Amino acid sequence: MEQRIGRSMDGPGDELQVFLRALTSNTRQRLLRHFTDGNELTVSEVAERSGLRPSTTSEHLAVLRRGRLLQSTQDGKLVRYRADKEGIALLLGELQTYLLTPPHHPQQDASRSESP
Repeated sequence: MEQRIGRSMDGPGDELQVFLRALTSNTRQRLLRHFTDGNELTVSEVAERSGLRPSTTSEHLAVLRRGRLLQSTQDGKLVRYRADKEGIALLLGELQTYLLTPPHHPQQDASRSESP
């Protein structure tokens, strides 16, 4: 089974870690809820709905975009955000695989190959 997002024995791969870090903030979790119905919203629209300053909202939306929870499109100076459903589904699948796959232990493999 090929993994598209690498992981070490110690933790999930980089892309999955960025995804998880994006979700650690209660504020970002609340902001993400504004996109659940397929809305495309600007920073100003999200700021107005959430009661946050536009600069704070913009920072949080950028983290969500880097974490593949949101996508953005730009038209001149106007940036619109929407849920990245494919990115979320992919990374949730990777998280499930990571959490449910036993870790690989090289020393166990070596001892098995030495047995008669």
